[in-house]
Amino acid sequence: MSVAGDESSPYVELDRDAWASLAPATDNPLSADEIDRLRGLGDSLDLGEVEQVYLPLSRLLSMYVESAGRLHRKQEAFLHRRHPPRTPFVIGIAGSVAVGKSTTARVLQQMLAHWPEHPHVELVTTDGFLLPNAELERRGLLQRKGFPESYDRRALLKFVVDIKSGRDEVEAPTYSHLVYDVVRDEKVVVRRPDIVIVEGLNVLQPARALDDGRPGLAVSDFFDFSVYVDAATSDIRRWYVERFLRLRETAFRDPGSYFSKYAGLSHDEAVEEAGRIWDTINGPNLQQNVLPTRSRATLVMRKDVDHSVRYVRLRKL
Repeated sequence: MSVAGDESSPYVELDRDAWASLAPATDNPLSADEIDRLRGLGDSLDLGEVEQVYLPLSRLLSMYVESAGRLHRKQEAFLHRRHPPRTPFVIGIAGSVAVGKSTTARVLQQMLAHWPEHPHVELVTTDGFLLPNAELERRGLLQRKGFPESYDRRALLKFVVDIKSGRDEVEAPTYSHLVYDVVRDEKVVVRRPDIVIVEGLNVLQPARALDDGRPGLAVSDFFDFSVYVDAATSDIRRWYVERFLRLRETAFRDPGSYFSKYAGLSHDEAVEEAGRIWDTINGPNLQQNVLPTRSRATLVMRKDVDHSVRYVRLRKL
């Protein structure tokens, strides 16, 4: 067991054993069947991973939510305001394509919802805020899908601002991975949840300067806690290729899939094509845009070669 807390560092780092020991008396609320349904393609998620990694994390997050509630009540008393509702606690989850951040988001949503203090937990992915393919094509950005400029950043920022403003209902667009595009006229409606999880590649991007030079706002400015799912780039690339090969045998065979053109590739052709996509799109996006935001996260989950979490780095308070 190892806990590193260098006084010169703003982080405390805990290896897997030290992290797992933080929730010994907390029951795992998820069944084996639920874990199977939550597991992403290629992820190494089992009962041990949930109990040793996600149970302590859900307990920590629940403590943050409860503390935010106490601070809210004290602040409203200080302001002489009578019982206004608290705005949702917002958690951002970032990381590369194929690193497993979507699985992390789904598991945390289910686990946090089992805590009686905050049963209503919503999950929104930023995929829905991608510009439609037609607009990306018009702007010459279709091959840069997932890069910061491929999102409707104004709409995403407005969504998070509306959540933190305490609006009764907030809508988010939806995205279909089958057709690889935003679904027109289909929305996710978020109605006063206790917690909102916002998951996406670039959710920790810093603010950009406005046209007049003034500093702008970033989506992450409205996060109460953030998680970056991390791994060695070489491992993520391998996971991406392996996932591509599995999709070639499953989802890509659906005639309605945007990627059905890849279903007929041989194994070697599929490996080559997946590597090309990674090396020209996902890899550069990771290096240029996603990885530089890692230091902005409250907590970093570092994965090992087998997708299991090896250590956790938590920002000190």
